[in-house]
Amino acid sequence: MNIILLGPPGAGKGTQAQKLVEERNMVQLSTGDMLREARTSGTEMGKKVAAVMDAGNLVTDEIVIGLIREKLEQGAAGGFIFDGFPRTLAQADALNGLLSEMGQKLDAVIELQVDDEVLVSRIVGRAEAAAAAGQPVRADDNEDALRVRLAAYYKQTSPLIGYYYAKGGLKSVDGLASMDDVAKSIADILG
Repeated sequence: MNIILLGPPGAGKGTQAQKLVEERNMVQLSTGDMLREARTSGTEMGKKVAAVMDAGNLVTDEIVIGLIREKLEQGAAGGFIFDGFPRTLAQADALNGLLSEMGQKLDAVIELQVDDEVLVSRIVGRAEAAAAAGQPVRADDNEDALRVRLAAYYKQTSPLIGYYYAKGGLKSVDGLASMDDVAKSIADILG
């Protein structure tokens, strides 16, 4: 089973992906993690990634698709969770082409719907609680940074909601429900 989790920063995609990894033996494909791993791998693709990143440039869609291809070729008993990819319509088309070429498909695209103001309050509150408890706080877990990230999400990634809706594969869940309720909603979609 291959799925995409869509939603703005802080909506809980990573948390829900980890639950699916633990419960369904799926593999979470986080593009950030894959780029960091590739950079230090010593493979041909890793050398390309390192060269681009060392030059201070953004990694191309072609390179990211190459990394995803490598992961898909390795296989996963429970399938893959695409987390943070695709981010654009061009990436969605590239992913569809890659999956088709490999005889695979997307089984579900799940949007975690959230209210921006509630999300901002949640993230800022979480950061304040972590700081008060002496725990590390992500540098971008503050209101200004989150609003910038939200703007980028709506500009680049939110068109994917319409894209996958038109293809008939989009399902939405309340991303502001409790973690367990969100997990149950996702489980119900996946069957």
